Amino acid sequence: MIGADVFGVEPWSVTERELHLDLLGQTESLFALSNGHIGLRGNLDEGEPSGVPGTFLNGFYEVRPLPYAEAAYGNPEAGQTMINVTNGKLIRLLVDDEPFDVRYGELVAHERRLDMRDGVLRRDVEWASPAGQAVRVRTTRLVSFVQRAVAAICFEVEPVGAPARIVVQSELVANEPGPEEDEDPRAAAVLRSPLVAEQHRDHQLWAGLVHRTRESDLRIAAAMDHVVEGPEGTVTAVQSEPDLARVTVSTELEPGRPLRLVKFLAYGWSSQRSLPAVRDQVDAALAAARRAGWDGLCVSQREYLDDVWARADIELDGDPALQQAVRFALFHVVQAGARAERRAIPAKGLTGRGYDGHSFWDMETYTLPVLTYVAPEAARDALLWRHSTMELAAARAKELSLAGVTFPWRTISGQECSGYWPAGTAAFHINADIADAVRRYLAATRDEEFEAGPALELLVGTARLWRSLGHHDVVGGFRIAGVTGPDEYTALVDNNVYTNLMAARNLRAAADLAVAHPGRAAELNVDQEEIASWRDAAEAMIVPRDDDLGVTAQCEGFTRFRHWDFETTPPDDYPLLMHFHNYLLYSSQVVKQADLVFALYACGDCFDAAQKARDFEYYERITVRDSSLSAAIQAVVGAEVGQLELAYDYFGETAFIDLRDLAFNTKDGIHLASLAGTWLVAVAGFGGMRDHGETLAFAPRLPPKLSRLSFRLLYRGRRLRVEVRQNEAEYELLAGDPLELLHHGETLTIEQGPPEKRPLPSAAHAPRAEPPPTRSPPRRHREH
Repeated sequence: MIGADVFGVEPWSVTERELHLDLLGQTESLFALSNGHIGLRGNLDEGEPSGVPGTFLNGFYEVRPLPYAEAAYGNPEAGQTMINVTNGKLIRLLVDDEPFDVRYGELVAHERRLDMRDGVLRRDVEWASPAGQAVRVRTTRLVSFVQRAVAAICFEVEPVGAPARIVVQSELVANEPGPEEDEDPRAAAVLRSPLVAEQHRDHQLWAGLVHRTRESDLRIAAAMDHVVEGPEGTVTAVQSEPDLARVTVSTELEPGRPLRLVKFLAYGWSSQRSLPAVRDQVDAALAAARRAGWDGLCVSQREYLDDVWARADIELDGDPALQQAVRFALFHVVQAGARAERRAIPAKGLTGRGYDGHSFWDMETYTLPVLTYVAPEAARDALLWRHSTMELAAARAKELSLAGVTFPWRTISGQECSGYWPAGTAAFHINADIADAVRRYLAATRDEEFEAGPALELLVGTARLWRSLGHHDVVGGFRIAGVTGPDEYTALVDNNVYTNLMAARNLRAAADLAVAHPGRAAELNVDQEEIASWRDAAEAMIVPRDDDLGVTAQCEGFTRFRHWDFETTPPDDYPLLMHFHNYLLYSSQVVKQADLVFALYACGDCFDAAQKARDFEYYERITVRDSSLSAAIQAVVGAEVGQLELAYDYFGETAFIDLRDLAFNTKDGIHLASLAGTWLVAVAGFGGMRDHGETLAFAPRLPPKLSRLSFRLLYRGRRLRVEVRQNEAEYELLAGDPLELLHHGETLTIEQGPPEKRPLPSAAHAPRAEPPPTRSPPRRHREH
């Protein structure tokens, strides 16, 4: 874990005031910069020491075999792994022929600061070589939101106390060595030397490399250019070879007279375009970066983020550390999706190779709800990527003898890459999750072009899947058997409630959209009989209940499964999947992550308040949160049912998942869904926002430790601000036409001008629900 004292508590930055070599892997993930297309891990500029090197391009991967002990029909034969591409971050420094390395000599001072308003990573170092020559190094790193293919680094060095001979080596390095494969099956596979050189070029202060992958046959070009400002007599040289390009700057410096080097980087890749086309694309991007200059890139970066924060910021009063963590979470969500532009958004963003760089259901279920309300164009792009993979999804459905489309559980480019079908292929709910993201996007944007095109096709394809996957039983109920819901400790079950309710919503949404666009529906061969069959299935969807216990069963028979002995399970046995066979997990009442409780949130209009409270209390006792996805959803539902302090504790857990390395694997990349879940807790949990119906609804309530919560949204061309205090909420329309909202069931209309204020009803007080022994979240109110 990372101690609470490692980073200073500041509202708009995360600062490491001294270097922690034992936390390099974690801080490389935390300080990673990305725009959704390029991702640079926060490695030290000089490259060594490092935890896990990493430079990533969204969608750029290598193919690897998926081995099986026994062959079986329908198992994917190949996996996909996001690879570390050409590293352009490297800037090596020699001081009087001594290499700058923080492990040697004396590290007098070292500070790194992630600035979430400027969108840069700053580093300030004072170091003395083993021979005693001191220097000060300042660097600023940027991945441009405005110029999508561009990153840049400003590097300054000056001697302290005495003149020094300085050599700076700025490099592009391909096939950089990586760490050995981790024993944890969740960690990414490591591929050695995946890039084959095709071209290397250099001229003056410019150099470029072109490579392709061995198996996936993707082509990548990377190039760098420089601006050097130094004293008279400064000498430069350039060289390139297949896997290395280097610009060397040599000079002698007096104290107080710095050498300044600005490094511009550009990346591009393609699966189809020729070498000259990809090379020329990168050359053009580099020329545009040179034209903007370092100052221009910084100004446009700040302007971009000023606009983002004006529509996305969340403000908290009463917990400064949590305020910082919430903004950190939002910053990474924006980084992951802002310029992904019709590529998937990986579970780790572009901050690490955890999960092989794959995207899962959490893109649509956690990340896209945030983007829909703060950056809807990014949400649209992600859904268009899903739409672009429909042909592959249709082929997968056909392979499984199903109609419509079956989207992959985990993937980079659209093919199924999960080698364990009970927790992969059987998790059909991902198709309803995609459909629900489409529904939410349409409701929030009224994007008519998207609705009549990609949205209708996605909803029809997924509705056809559900109609073929399920069946009406002898009494007319619609059953979906042999599936796995969000809880991966309860696999291959019948009538998982989350799956069934989400499928029902999917079927209704498809029917409604087909009726709204009869011409387009006819082009997809949708007729009235098929529409009626969707509605019939949705109305007859089975939701199992245990009348004896008064709770909703997570799946058929779940409340009759064996009880797990939590009292004798030692803390070191978590996560349980690392210590117990799946058979025992699958047949026991132990929940890895919110499943039925997720249904209480996502399909909350299907449960009354009393049922939600009973269900939450029952499942809280058996949910072990062996997934980082769980705490946010437990917080959202906990807030709704009156468990405000417990929800506040879960808020802290999901917000600090990476800043404190609570899952012990932040080195593999940040937990993007958990960080997106931070927004869900603030907005849907304590803000009480629900978008199930035609009217946006709020039912805010705050935990005792927070005195104020404020958040902003984009909704149907309007900008809203919601502010919640302990006894009052106010709703303000910042831009756009008047809008009707619900506040705790009361209808109100907001217009531009003074905000509408409403009192908060008294919250119901319930005894604190208790998680399993040793699985309680950290008590947030004890930290501040």
